[in-house]
Amino acid sequence: MARTLYKKTWDAHRVGEVADGRTQLFIGTHLIHEVTSPQAFGMIRDLGLGVRYPGRTFATVDHIVPTDNQEQPFADPLAEAMINELRCNVEEYGITYFSLGTGRQGIVHMVGPEQGITQPGTTIVCGDSHTATHGAFGAIAFGIGTTQVRDVLATQTLAMSELKVRRINVNGDLGTGVYAKDVILHIIRHLGAKGGIGYAYEYGGDVFDRMTMEERMTVCNMSIEGGARCGYVNPDATTYSYLKGKPYAPSGAEWDEAVRRWESFASDEDCVYDDVVDFAAEEIEPTVTWGISPDHGVGISELIPDPENAETADERESILEALAYMRMPAGSAVADIPVDVAFLGSCTNGRLSDFREAARILKGRSVADGVKAIAVPGSQITAHQCEEEGIADIFREAGFEWRAAGCSMCLAMNPDKLVGDQICASSSNRNYKGRQGSPTGRTVLMSPAMVVAAAVTGVVTDVRSF
Repeated sequence: MARTLYKKTWDAHRVGEVADGRTQLFIGTHLIHEVTSPQAFGMIRDLGLGVRYPGRTFATVDHIVPTDNQEQPFADPLAEAMINELRCNVEEYGITYFSLGTGRQGIVHMVGPEQGITQPGTTIVCGDSHTATHGAFGAIAFGIGTTQVRDVLATQTLAMSELKVRRINVNGDLGTGVYAKDVILHIIRHLGAKGGIGYAYEYGGDVFDRMTMEERMTVCNMSIEGGARCGYVNPDATTYSYLKGKPYAPSGAEWDEAVRRWESFASDEDCVYDDVVDFAAEEIEPTVTWGISPDHGVGISELIPDPENAETADERESILEALAYMRMPAGSAVADIPVDVAFLGSCTNGRLSDFREAARILKGRSVADGVKAIAVPGSQITAHQCEEEGIADIFREAGFEWRAAGCSMCLAMNPDKLVGDQICASSSNRNYKGRQGSPTGRTVLMSPAMVVAAAVTGVVTDVRSF
């Protein structure tokens, strides 16, 4: 019987059934960081348990590490305590740790792919909602809570209910200045921030076939913003080329066997999906958010919605709430929004290709007066590559602050935060109230290229004008 990648992976990792009907699922790879793991380690100690398969768990630090000065001890005593707690835990249980001193530290969802730990046809979890990123490789990857982190540490399994699968096709040719970030913002805009609840999203079509692995990661990363538990792209030659030669990828005689196994997990051509949605690439333009939810998005040539034109009472209330918080007039152009801060980074758009494209646009230009601009590579490897290629120098010369690897201003669990009611042009993934550190700070999501354009002009700007 024809099956989707999701179903094949689920069946391959099925251990058994629990009393309430859920599946006991084996977890192939467990990624941990300093924020959601300390309590989980404390719980397994209290229960007298150990780590069942330490070789399947990998650790790094990303959320709380400062990006301006990473020398320890950190100025924040809580951050210092959390990183020291992680170090003690990984040492006690024999877990691989990509620490600040290894040259391989970074945001957890960048470290896994860079090291070849992320592979097709496996289950991957992490105490972080953006674990869906790893689905770009044809894996079933999703975020879990702290008690589930405990369960995976102790048993390498989770009790879960199977999801439905929605196939999302994007066919045609993307226009100039339209990137992977615009594609996922467009999808979320039309399907809604809750539209994916109960689903795994399978992304396909011409556009995804042509995407690089880093572009696919950007889209899968924000599946959770669309309400889906996970999102994935079927593995193909692009996937295998990216993985070949990575430290944890198979090598030698094992490589060919691994590729054959990975290929077998791809969705069968005649499989049946629970839902199918089609988008035309030509209809996608540079897209930005104007409100307080990832589905509050519009094309750069469009206007901020007017609540009087809402189709339902709920939609009207959502628009009114967003306009009140963002302090933006209904019916005005998004291209007129002034920005105080420009942030380029995060697990959504902190990769080498993001910085290469942004640097291409930024070269020879300068950050506008009054704009604070920071560029934060998502990993130490990416930071090194940017230095080697002269990308970091382009950002510095333009007036950006070039920072060390970390989550930075995406979620403000570190010193990088908005102040007061600043408006931030951000390449990150969430624009919720207070997301970037200030309870009145305002976030406008966009692609890295659009962030650079906003930094140079001081307002949200159509990057195609560059």
